[in-house]
Amino acid sequence: MAHDRQLKPARASELSQACQRVGAAEAEDIAGRLYGMSGSATRFETEKDDTFLLDCANRGKFVLKIAHPSERMDELDFQVALLRHVEKRDPGLPVPRAHADLDGVDLPVVMTGAGERRAVRLISFLSGTPLDRTTSTAPQRERIGEVLAGLRHSMADFSHPADGRRLAWDVTHLLDLSDLLDFVPEGSKRAWTLHALDQFAGIKPRLDRCRRQVLHNDFNTSNLVVDPADPRFLTGVIDFGDAVRTAIAVDVSTALMNQMPRTLDAGNRSDPFDGPRDVLRGYLRHADLTAEELRLIPFLALGRLAVRALLTCWRATLFPENSRYILRHTEAGWVNLEWFSTMSTAQIADLLTREET
Repeated sequence: MAHDRQLKPARASELSQACQRVGAAEAEDIAGRLYGMSGSATRFETEKDDTFLLDCANRGKFVLKIAHPSERMDELDFQVALLRHVEKRDPGLPVPRAHADLDGVDLPVVMTGAGERRAVRLISFLSGTPLDRTTSTAPQRERIGEVLAGLRHSMADFSHPADGRRLAWDVTHLLDLSDLLDFVPEGSKRAWTLHALDQFAGIKPRLDRCRRQVLHNDFNTSNLVVDPADPRFLTGVIDFGDAVRTAIAVDVSTALMNQMPRTLDAGNRSDPFDGPRDVLRGYLRHADLTAEELRLIPFLALGRLAVRALLTCWRATLFPENSRYILRHTEAGWVNLEWFSTMSTAQIADLLTREET
């Protein structure tokens, strides 16, 4: 199996390139020099960059992000500008706030001890528990849908020169990842992934005609911070690293797919879309979807499962030392890919339209 194959344009180079880790002590030094912040740094597990919780005692907590050296400055600027735009359009949305350095620079560049030029960002820390570590009720899931709708509206008029980047995690480009099938384990898992690719190929022309705008594109349970004691429940939406201009239906499908159960046994719902329908119900209170988008969303959820399988299996091979983090959601994905494989195209299309949502 060739591990050095050429990547197609949709696949961001930073997904296949290694870099030298920045340690906590160096992160603390960077925070002090750039932001005048004195505090203790604790590493967060991440896909590709170096990210730290910076605890500055009386000054509060922040997140220090030291970008992967292959990340483009215009794409990082896109993310900062998007956070600022959302804050301006809807200050009540629970998203991080971006902070400039002591010289007023949003993306200062440092030379690390390993000799790499790395862009740095400081953003506010949003307290709570990641949703993937807890559970939620139907009303709480509806609240998630309401926030997703609010984010869509806040981003509707946003544009940036880098917002049309080709992003591997944008399911719009799923078919560009088909050469990664060799990295998926042989047998049923590969068959389920191939089924997803075939289903997606059938709806791709219809997807290309759907409405588009800049969207978060990664409403997964790791990026949703919650507090059951807070009336808002959802206290933070983090990680805008996969934001991109894509189909509205893609953004919704990603949120719904991530609410599917991790296991399907006698103790779970017979229909894995019961939980996702709660999110959709909340979303539709504040944002519209066309009948065509509702028919396409289940196929896009299936497609996102395939994107996850292809990218994580490939990257776990490239970076075995980080495979536990990379594959943390993949096992649950097989369960749902198998479920989708038992359904006809007509049954998939009918998942969100067979009853009132």
